[in-house]
Amino acid sequence: VRRALAVTACALPVAAFATDGYFSHGYGMKGKGMAGAGVSLAQDAFAGANNPAASAFAGNRLDVGLDWFSPQRSAERTGSGGGMLDFKSDSDSTNFFIPEFGYNKVHSATFSYGIAVYGNGGMNTDYPGGQIAPQSACGQFNPPQPGVDPDYNLLCGNGQLGVNLTQLMIAPYVAWKFHPDHAVGIAPTLGYQRFKAYGLQAFDNPFLSTAPGSVTNNGYDDSWGFGARIGYMGNFGPVSVGVAYATKMSMGEFDDYRGLFAEAGDFDIPSNFTVGAAWRALPGLLLALEYQKIYYSDARAVNNPGVLIYNCAGGDRDACMGGSNGAGFGWQDVDVWKFGVQYQIDPRWTVRAGYNKSENPIRPEDVTFNILAPGVMEDHYTVGGTYSMGKDGDISLFYMYAPEVSVTGTSLFVGFGAPPTTTETIRMKEWSLGVAYSRPF
Repeated sequence: VRRALAVTACALPVAAFATDGYFSHGYGMKGKGMAGAGVSLAQDAFAGANNPAASAFAGNRLDVGLDWFSPQRSAERTGSGGGMLDFKSDSDSTNFFIPEFGYNKVHSATFSYGIAVYGNGGMNTDYPGGQIAPQSACGQFNPPQPGVDPDYNLLCGNGQLGVNLTQLMIAPYVAWKFHPDHAVGIAPTLGYQRFKAYGLQAFDNPFLSTAPGSVTNNGYDDSWGFGARIGYMGNFGPVSVGVAYATKMSMGEFDDYRGLFAEAGDFDIPSNFTVGAAWRALPGLLLALEYQKIYYSDARAVNNPGVLIYNCAGGDRDACMGGSNGAGFGWQDVDVWKFGVQYQIDPRWTVRAGYNKSENPIRPEDVTFNILAPGVMEDHYTVGGTYSMGKDGDISLFYMYAPEVSVTGTSLFVGFGAPPTTTETIRMKEWSLGVAYSRPF
C-alpha cells in the first residue's frame, strides 16, 4: 500500500501550491469557486479535507477533479556594491496539474463515511544557473573548483537553484449525525511528502550546516506521517455552521536533507483551525463566510527565522542549518478570511464567486531563504459554476486569480560581507483553473 501511495504522490505535482501560505486556498471545485469556503457546506465528497462532519449531509456521491495551477515567481537583488551580487530572475516552473478524488457514502440515518485524496500544499521554484558573474563576490561563499568555470545562481550555488516539496493526503473519514440537524466527524489522515533541493552549495559546509553533504543536490527524499481532522456541522434553519481542527501532522525526517531543515531534516505539516457559517438568504442564494488560522509555528523548519544563520556562524551549532533550532524560512502564523456567494439560476445552472484574504507569512528580514519559497500571496479572487445533468451527475468549473505581491528586505549576505545596501525582492502572482465531475449514486 505504501508503494502504491508513493507512486500516486509522484503523479501529483502539488508543490506549486502557495496561496494561503503554502496551503491550497480550498478543496473541491465547488468550494474553490467560493474562495475555499467549505467548512459549513456539504456540496461534495471532500469532507476529509474541509470538515468530516459534512459527510453526514453530503449524500451518496463521487467527485473527481483536475486543477491547472500556474504560479509566476521572480527574485531580484540590488545594491550589492558594483553589482557583484546583483541579479534578476524568474522561476521556470509555471504549470502544474493537480488531481483530486472524493467518495462519500451514507450508511444509515445516523452514520456516514468516505475518503478524500488531495494535494495539501507545497513549495516549488526552479531558477536557472549563470545568473551571477563568475568574478563576483560569490567566490567567498562558494569557492570555484580548480579548472571549472563557476555557474553561480542567485544564492551563489552552482547551476540551477530550487526546491520541490509535494504533499499528498489520504483522509478516510466518518461522521455521526447525533441529531437530524447536527453531526460530528473525524478524519484520521495519512500524509506522504517528497522533497528535493538543488543549487545550495554555498550553504553546504561545516560552518553553516550540522550535516554537510546532506544540504543540497541529493535527489528526492520522502517521509510519512499521521494526523487527524475533527469537526462539527449544524443546521439552524437557513444558517449552517461548521468548525474543524486539523492537528499538526508529525512527519518523518528527510534524512537526505538533515543538514538543511531544522531538527535534522524534520518537516512537520502545521495545524490549522477553521470556523464558518453559510446563510441561505433567499431562494437559490447562498452566502458563506469563513475564518481560518494556520499555525506555521508548529514546524521549526518553516517558522524559524533565517537570521539564525548568523548565530551559527558565531558558534551556536544548534542554530546551524539542520540544528535543533536551525535557521529556516521564518514563516509566521497567518489569518485567512474567505467569503463566497452561490446562486442557483435554475435546476441546471449554479454560479459562484468568492474572495479569499490571507496574511503574507514572510517578513522582510526573511526574504533571502524565501527566494526558494516565495509564498507571499494575499488576495484571491474566484468565480465558478456547475451544470447539473440530474441523475447523470454534474460538471463544475472554477477560476482563481491572485494578483502580484512582493516583499523586499535586507539580504542575509550582508552579514557575511556584502554591502549594507544589499536588498532582495521576491514576487509572486498566480492563476488556477479547475474542472470536476460529480455523480450521485
